[in-house]
Amino acid sequence: MNQYNLIPCFLLAAGRGQRMRPLTDELPKPLLTIKNKSLLARHLEALSAAGLKKVVINHAWLGNKIEEALGNGSQFDLNITYSPETSALETAGGIRKALPLLSPSDYFLVINGDVFSPNLLIQGLLDRVSTLRSMPNQPLAHLLMVPNPIQHPEGDFYLKDSKVTNEPLDGAEKLTFSGIGLYHRDLFKDIELNVLTKLAPLLREAMAKNQVFGEKYVGPWHDVGTPQRLQELNAAHE
Repeated sequence: MNQYNLIPCFLLAAGRGQRMRPLTDELPKPLLTIKNKSLLARHLEALSAAGLKKVVINHAWLGNKIEEALGNGSQFDLNITYSPETSALETAGGIRKALPLLSPSDYFLVINGDVFSPNLLIQGLLDRVSTLRSMPNQPLAHLLMVPNPIQHPEGDFYLKDSKVTNEPLDGAEKLTFSGIGLYHRDLFKDIELNVLTKLAPLLREAMAKNQVFGEKYVGPWHDVGTPQRLQELNAAHE
C-alpha cells in the first residue's frame, strides 16, 4: 500500500465567500472555476495524484452543491465524505467537528478550498510526516509558508530554520501562511465540539511551546479572494 494512503486530507469549503459576491450568491466559493475546472476539483486531482485516498470536505453555504458536484469521489479515485456545518465553524472548529470522519492516527493534511496552487508538490509535504514523527517534542503543525502577497504585505508568522514563531527572531523571515499544512490531531483535543473556533490562536499557543514547524514555498500560490483575482487567474492560466 502506498504510504500516503493512510494520511487523510481535510478540505475547507464552508466559508460564505462574502468578498466574492455576487459570484458566491448561488455557488460555493470553492466551486468557482479557473479554466473551467473548480478549485476543489483541482485539489482533488492533486491529492489523487499524490496517492491519498481519504478526503473529508466540510461545507455550510450551499453545501448540497458541493456534494452534487463531487459525489463520493470515485471520479477522482478518492473516497470523499462530508462534514456539514449548519453555519461555518471557522477553521479549527470545522476540523474538530470532522476529526471523527478523518480518524487520523496522528497527522493529517489540511488545505483551504479557496487557494489555487498549481504544481504544488503534495508528496513533498507528506514526506515531512516521517520527520515530524521522529522528533522528540512532537510538533503539532507543519505549515507551508509563502512570500507575502500584495493583498497581505504584513504576513502572518516568522520562519527560521524550519521553526515557525509568532515573535521576530534574528534572521527570521515574516511570511504568509498558505492555508496548507499538516496538523497533529492533538492540536484540537481541547476544542469543544460545534463551537466556532479560529485556528490562529491554537497555532500561536503551540508556537510558544516550539511545536510549530514549516517551510517556505515559492511556487505559484494564490488566495482566490476577489472576483478580480479570479478573473486575472483565468486570464493567466491555461
